[in-house]
Amino acid sequence: MILRHTAPLSAADKEKLECFSHSQGLSLFLAPQSEILESISEESPWYDSNGLRLTFSPRDFIQVNEGVNQQMVARALEWLDVQPEDRVLDLFCGMGNFTLPLATRAASVVGVEGVPALVEKGRENALNNGLHNVTFFHENLEEDVTRQPWAKNGFDKVLLDPARAGAAGVMQHIIKLEPIRVVYVSCNPATLARDSDALLNAGYAIRRLAMLDMFPHTGHLESMVLFERL
Repeated sequence: MILRHTAPLSAADKEKLECFSHSQGLSLFLAPQSEILESISEESPWYDSNGLRLTFSPRDFIQVNEGVNQQMVARALEWLDVQPEDRVLDLFCGMGNFTLPLATRAASVVGVEGVPALVEKGRENALNNGLHNVTFFHENLEEDVTRQPWAKNGFDKVLLDPARAGAAGVMQHIIKLEPIRVVYVSCNPATLARDSDALLNAGYAIRRLAMLDMFPHTGHLESMVLFERL
């Protein structure tokens, strides 16, 4: 919880708020200015992702619906059918929502993200969860990631979870990697349809499709598609 206040709080006020946060099990942050956050709780906020504890900052992007997110991560693991010898690539990985659960099953996982703060948070979460077969990289995902040293051995499976703008600049790079399976997670059906054409035209087929009610009582939804190389 973030409490915005425009006047200074007294020590007594802060003490009451700290007691309140403890009694309610909340991570409470004070925001005297729009760019400043002051934690008055001892513990960082966190959520569970497939049995792993992922901490985050109030300004980090996370999925808004924890229950549906749990279903989504479990489904991605099932669809990718990750084996102990697999190398997996997670694009637009954020702070490791999919990356870290994948690392519990694969030989190695690479998470790639365009926001430096989320890359650092992903590394921190990997360390805190004792996962040593996962690496995070900060990259411009519009550039050809296949030229990076960490991509030289290729990948068996790929997962991507881009923002609403989709991943038009990334699809040809994924195709060059020739993964056996690709899971695309999307919050925008229009860009999902556009990007899917690239994989379909490159010899991939849609094997499974799911819609998740990530945003109840709104006109928005989360989609998942499993592509398999023919």
